[in-house]
Amino acid sequence: MAEVNQQTSLEAQAAPAPTQVVVARNTPVELERRRNARLQAASLIVLATAAVLTLMYFAKPVLVVVLVSILLAFILAPIVEVCDRLRLPRSVGSGIALLVLLALCYGLMYLSYNRAVSFMDELPKYSQRLRELGTKLRQRTEKIQKTAENVIPANQEDKNAVKVKQTSSWMDWVSSGAGTVTEAILLMGFIPFLSYFMLSWQEHVRASTVMLFKLEYRNTAYVTLGLISAMIRSFIVGNLVVGIFMSLISMVVFAVLGLPYFYFLGALSGFLSLIPYLGVVLALIPPIVAGLGELNSEKVLAIIFTVLGLHLFSLNVLYPKIIGKRLQLNPLAVTLALLFWGWLWGAAGLILAVPVTAALKIIFDHVEGLRSWGAWLGQ
Repeated sequence: MAEVNQQTSLEAQAAPAPTQVVVARNTPVELERRRNARLQAASLIVLATAAVLTLMYFAKPVLVVVLVSILLAFILAPIVEVCDRLRLPRSVGSGIALLVLLALCYGLMYLSYNRAVSFMDELPKYSQRLRELGTKLRQRTEKIQKTAENVIPANQEDKNAVKVKQTSSWMDWVSSGAGTVTEAILLMGFIPFLSYFMLSWQEHVRASTVMLFKLEYRNTAYVTLGLISAMIRSFIVGNLVVGIFMSLISMVVFAVLGLPYFYFLGALSGFLSLIPYLGVVLALIPPIVAGLGELNSEKVLAIIFTVLGLHLFSLNVLYPKIIGKRLQLNPLAVTLALLFWGWLWGAAGLILAVPVTAALKIIFDHVEGLRSWGAWLGQ
């Protein structure tokens, strides 16, 4: 037995030690392989981003309709919650909310129509004033043109040249515009139905959305959806508060200036001013058009300074205090978002830019690999 143990120990000593394979990590071949892998990953990211942007651009009508329906559903959600407290079925509460919205739209259209009819009836009274304004504008334009011709005289060859201007038929313009308007009306018709089903099937949609994720990610998805819902509510409430403030100030100023229907014009101008960038121009149109022929230059300047001052005050004071803290977006991110979504979706993109970017920030904050992007968007 001792001889066997001795023989085993001798064989163990004689057996060669296991060799360790050392992989050279900094060889030219390995470095080249890593570089190619990084290039492939970057190329895939660029291609995927381009594909997503292309899809978002061509799917603009559908995406805008869906996002507008979501915002509208959040606006009408308090009415549905009140109906829930009254023990009404959620489908009935959603129908009541849409009826309230339709009644509000009808009231606004009725007021606008009455104002338009009154304006058309009084239009002959403004004709002399409009003629005077047109004459002054034409004289100033001719004066500027003559001054430019004296400074930069035209060549004789240019004077004798024959200019050919191609004109398009007005029928072509009408036919091309009719198709776009018809398409827009058709798509807008889906918004009430989408909002109704989003309100009546809210819990089902949220629970089903969470179930789309893996088990370990469902809690994160549930929390993320809740934060996005709270953010959209805060965004809507904040804009409502700012819009009411600007509307009240505009009503007071327009009443002092003697504008007709100052209450309607003030509310319209105040809420139009909420639109990024274009809000100032759009907010000036209703009071100036309504006071056409009655306002002198001093009152027009008062309207311009009032609308511009309210817009700047809300943009630099009210928005950061009321909306900025709730959305947790820095001003640079908001500006870039307005530029990007405005370029991608036009005017609808300007309206949806802030809530969409804030929702993306919430998603980035809850995805480990994207938290650095969420921190960049934040304050």
